[in-house]
Amino acid sequence: MIDTSIEQYIAADTEATEAFGRLLAESASAGAFIFLHGDLGMGKTTLCRGVLQALGHKGAVKSPTYTLVEPYELATQQVYHFDLYRLGDPEELEFLGIRDYLGAEALCLIEWPEKGRGWLPTADLEITLSPYAEGRLIKWSKNTQKGCMIADRISNKLNG
Repeated sequence: MIDTSIEQYIAADTEATEAFGRLLAESASAGAFIFLHGDLGMGKTTLCRGVLQALGHKGAVKSPTYTLVEPYELATQQVYHFDLYRLGDPEELEFLGIRDYLGAEALCLIEWPEKGRGWLPTADLEITLSPYAEGRLIKWSKNTQKGCMIADRISNKLNG
């Protein structure tokens, strides 16, 4: 049985959001599907930047709002950063070749996953960012055994 409890972290600023992304990179495994929820400007791409930099990416990290997906071939693994905000219909994911991306043993970070409902697999971990004082409240819940392992690693690093 999956523990469906929700855990949280308060990120005081952009640097703390990136730091949580680095923690996520250290905790996630290849083949993980991570959904990122939150309104515009909540820090989803900032969190992704922290993940990618922790995995060795040296360049800029922009939200792939117009391209829908940005692939990153890194030394340790492949990462696909999706931003589905401009997706008009979930069926458009078929034309994007979503099955090719999802079939790979890559870490998938998916912003605005609700736009792809019905075409995306179950997320291992779902992360929601919302305003909190001057920073962000980052909450995460797990949906699979892999998600539980990732969440446990995050908790151990935060509390250890």
